[in-house]
Amino acid sequence: MYEPLGELRRSKYCGELRAGDAGKEMTLCGFVQRQRVLSNLIFIVLRDRSGIAQLAFDDKSDPEIFAKAQSVRSEYILAAKGIVRKRESINAKIPSGEVELYVSELKILSAAKTPPFEIRDDVQSNDELRLKYRYLDLRRPVIQNKLIFRHQLAKAARDYYDQNGFIEVETPVLIKSTPEGARDYLVPSRVFPGEFYSLPQSPQLYKQILMAAGFDKYIQIAKCFRDEDLRADRQPEFTQIDTEMSFVGEDDVIAVTEGFIKYAYKKLLDKDVQTPFRRMAFDEAMERYGCDKPDTRFGLELVDLSGALAKTKFKAFASALETGGVKAINAKGLAQKLSRKEIDRLVEFAKSCGAGGLAYTRFAGGAVSSSYEKFLTEGEIGAVRSLVQAEEGDVVLIVADANKKTVSTVLSALRSELGGRFGLYDPSEPDILWIVDCPLFEYDEEEKRYVAAHHPFTAPKDSDAGMLETNPGAVKAKAYDIIINGYETGGGSIRINDPELQSRMFRAIGFTEEEAREQFGFLLEAFKYGAPPHGGFAFGLDRLVMVMTGTENIRDVIAFPKLQNAREPMSGAPSPVARKQLDELYLYVKK
Repeated sequence: MYEPLGELRRSKYCGELRAGDAGKEMTLCGFVQRQRVLSNLIFIVLRDRSGIAQLAFDDKSDPEIFAKAQSVRSEYILAAKGIVRKRESINAKIPSGEVELYVSELKILSAAKTPPFEIRDDVQSNDELRLKYRYLDLRRPVIQNKLIFRHQLAKAARDYYDQNGFIEVETPVLIKSTPEGARDYLVPSRVFPGEFYSLPQSPQLYKQILMAAGFDKYIQIAKCFRDEDLRADRQPEFTQIDTEMSFVGEDDVIAVTEGFIKYAYKKLLDKDVQTPFRRMAFDEAMERYGCDKPDTRFGLELVDLSGALAKTKFKAFASALETGGVKAINAKGLAQKLSRKEIDRLVEFAKSCGAGGLAYTRFAGGAVSSSYEKFLTEGEIGAVRSLVQAEEGDVVLIVADANKKTVSTVLSALRSELGGRFGLYDPSEPDILWIVDCPLFEYDEEEKRYVAAHHPFTAPKDSDAGMLETNPGAVKAKAYDIIINGYETGGGSIRINDPELQSRMFRAIGFTEEEAREQFGFLLEAFKYGAPPHGGFAFGLDRLVMVMTGTENIRDVIAFPKLQNAREPMSGAPSPVARKQLDELYLYVKK
C-alpha cells in the first residue's frame, strides 16, 4: 500500500518532540520501529535519524485510521498528523518520552518487506549480511549517529583550518601512477590506448606543487585509494583531512595539528584535552611497547631478558638469542583472571600472531606454576623475576624468537589483547601522543634494498643527512605520527625542497636519475623554479571518527564500505563488464 504525501509536511523530527509541544498539532514522518496492539489501543514507535516518538490510536480514533494503524508492520514508512499529548506512562529513557502524538490523519507512504535482520543497535547479524542490505543497516541509530558525527568532524576540520588561514583546493582523482607505497588502482584510458591513470594513494605530489605555487596553506578532505590487504581499521578507499604549510618546521605543523584535535574534542565531545601532547621517539616506542603506535593507557611494557639469559643452556631461549630476542610482559595482578585455561588461549593467540609459542610463570595462591623455569638455573630464575618485578598475583608471559621483529609484534598484540579483555584502561579518556624521530628508510627483505618508510619526499634530520649514502638505516626523518588510543590516526613530515638532497634521496632508494625523472619529473621541474620549505600532515578521517566514537570496526563509520576481500556486497562491485567496454579500452581479460 502506497499513499502520496499530499499536503502533509513534517513539523518536527521524531526525537525532537518534547513536553512543551503538548497541545500542538504536528506532523511526524519516519520508519516504523515497532507496533503494539492492546485491545482497543494501538501504539506505533516511529523512528527517524533524530530518534523515536510514539503514535497513539484508540477506540475514539477514526475507524479507517485505526484499521490502517493495525495493518502497518516494521519498517513501513508513515506520515502521521495529530495533537501532541502527555503520555500516561512516561518513558524517561528517551527524550520524547513524556509525550505522544494522538493521530488524526495517517498515510502509509511505503510498505516494507520483513527485513532479513532486525533494525536495532545490538543486531547480531554478520557483516556480510548487513553490508548486502546496507540500506537497512544504515537505518540503525548507532550507524546513523556515527555518520552524523563524521559529517560534524569534517565540518569542524573545515572551520578550524579556515580560521587558521588554510585554503581548500581539490586535487585530481585521475593521476599519474608513481612507485613507492601500496599497489595503485589503475584506470585504463580510452583516448590513449595502453596507458593508464592511477587513483591517488594520497594528494602528496599535488599539495607540494601547491606550496611551490605559493598557496602557503592548503587543506582538502581528500578521497584516497590503496590496493592492499584489509583489516578492521583499513579500507581500499578512505578519506584524509589533508594539509600542507609553507615556511614551517616540525614544531609548527605539530602545533597546528594539536590545535585541531583540541578544537574537535571540545566542539564535538565537550572534552578538554591538554596540549602540547607527549612526544615519544620511535625507538623508545618499539623498545617499551613493541610497536610504533602504542596504547599507553595501561602498562604491560616489554622487558628485555637477553641480559638475564645471556648464558642460559635452555635451548629455546639460547637459540632465539643468537639472532633474535627474548622479551616478557608482566600481566600485573591478573593471576586470578588468567587461569591455566585462559593462558592456553593466550598461547594460541600468540601463535596466531606469528610466535612459535608462549612461555609463562603464574604466581597465585602462594604457588608458582611455570612452563619454563625448570629449564633455568636458580640465578636465571631470580634475574628474570627481578627484571619483570614479579609478585604474588602476577603472570609473566615470555616470547622467544629468532626474529626480533616477531618478538615485538607478538608481545605488542598480546598486551593490547590483555588491556582490552580485562579493562585495564578508561575508554572514555583519550590517550594522545606523538611518535617522532622515525626512521627515514625501511629495509625490504624481498627486494634487498632500502625503501622510503614514509615517502621519498620526506626530509632527513639535518644532523643525519650525511649518512644517506653511508648508513641509510641509521637516518632519522623529520616525520611525526599522531597516536590516539593505540591507533595511528595521522602522520606527516617536513618535505625535501632542495633538488640536490632530493636526488640523493632517490639514489638511496635505488632510483637512477632517469627513473626519478620519469616518475616524478613534473615535481622536480617545478622545484627548479623555487619551492619554499614546507611540510604537512594528513589525518585518516575514518580512523579519527573510529577513535572519537569508540568504534573498533572502520566499516561502521563509512556509509558503503568493502568487506575483507574488498568486495562491496550491496552493489556487487567489482563485477565483469561488457566485451564492448573492454574493446573500447583495448583490454583483454585472461581467463
